[in-house]
Amino acid sequence: MSSSDFRQIAIRTEAGKAERLFRAAVSAFCSLTRPSRREIAQLEDLTLPLFDEVSVESRRYVAAALSECEYAPTALVRRLAEEPVEIAAPLLTRSNALSDIDLIALIGRHGLPHARAIARRKELNPTIADLIRALERPTLVKTRPPETVTKLTPKPEPVAKADADRAASGEAAENARRRLRSMMRPAGDTADFNTFLGQSAYVRLRETALTGNAAFFQTALADALEIDFATARSVTGQSGYAALLAALRALDLSEDRAFLIAVAVYPGEFPHPQAIRLFLDRYRLLHREAALDKVRAWKAETLSRAIRDKAADTIGGERRDASNGDDASSSLKAS
Repeated sequence: MSSSDFRQIAIRTEAGKAERLFRAAVSAFCSLTRPSRREIAQLEDLTLPLFDEVSVESRRYVAAALSECEYAPTALVRRLAEEPVEIAAPLLTRSNALSDIDLIALIGRHGLPHARAIARRKELNPTIADLIRALERPTLVKTRPPETVTKLTPKPEPVAKADADRAASGEAAENARRRLRSMMRPAGDTADFNTFLGQSAYVRLRETALTGNAAFFQTALADALEIDFATARSVTGQSGYAALLAALRALDLSEDRAFLIAVAVYPGEFPHPQAIRLFLDRYRLLHREAALDKVRAWKAETLSRAIRDKAADTIGGERRDASNGDDASSSLKAS
């Protein structure tokens, strides 16, 4: 089934038949073995405007269908996940379109009902599992009532044991919170730090991009990706931003930060809101591992170039030495 099928569905559907269109579009999409990025974007463009017009049953149907879909559109899944747990449960339990950060945010907004559905995921991050357990058993971190403490006062050993248990529970809860905060860092200022440099790569890229001096930005990009200047120049020297998109995705920058850098380097590529939307869609759909593969290829090219240059220098040096030796022999013969 091609992307034209979505358009045919819209044409055949009369005005006001949002319910049928909503279900038919998702059913057609789920039948695609490997939908393209364009088809994913088309489904979101078609269904999200209809979302508030369809019934609870249709939302439940679509949530169940997309929960089994490997390439489900992220924006639609996130919208459905915000629904009551009776609708969102299949997505909360199974969908790969929801990241760990999405799950944490959903638990924070919807509490235990969503948390219990998320707890049924097969490969749940241990930190999220700890958070759900803490929500399920909040008494573990509370102090005992005064009357219980009074009753236990004549018995030092049980009191000491109870205090130790409470301290251990409190420490476990705090450890879970600490790990939770560390997971949330990519959305905060600490996202500036990346695995390539261990320093504020984003700030350097942003500031050099905003200078308008291409060489400054290319130098910062080369440092961030650990490639040579010539490769960094080729990344930003192309007519489009596709190569830069991969570079920024490999650095794991958030969408807004990646866009800020891209619009500073390629201001002419974003003349209208649709162009911005296209960039964000492409950035979301670009898998980080694919971007890292591209950066590894750039690094391999950098190494290959260095080896070729070194070999050329070595051969040139040997030729110069040989030439100098021949000149010396000629001088001796002449004398």
